[in-house]
Amino acid sequence: MSHDGKWNINLTGPQGSREATLDLRTDDNGLAGTMTGEQGQQEFEGGTIDGSDLAWSIDITTPMALTLEFAATVDGDQIEGRVKIGALGEGTFSGSRA
Repeated sequence: MSHDGKWNINLTGPQGSREATLDLRTDDNGLAGTMTGEQGQQEFEGGTIDGSDLAWSIDITTPMALTLEFAATVDGDQIEGRVKIGALGEGTFSGSRA
């Protein structure tokens, strides 16, 4: 099954829980997409795909500049993983295909 499409996710980290939407697309260059949430929409590219495992990074500027580093596993219509939140620590996320 393709990883492409919209995913509704819940991120839980040191600052609490946040809802977001991922729009993932794959091509010969790997993984790209957008994440839309409280801080607006951030685009990313250059992510990697290894079977059901995905990895990507998103640079955000609001409320402060930092990089979110995601590592996820897709199982059918479910996605879950970990996110490194710059110097703020780590969190987890999970969700389902929209």
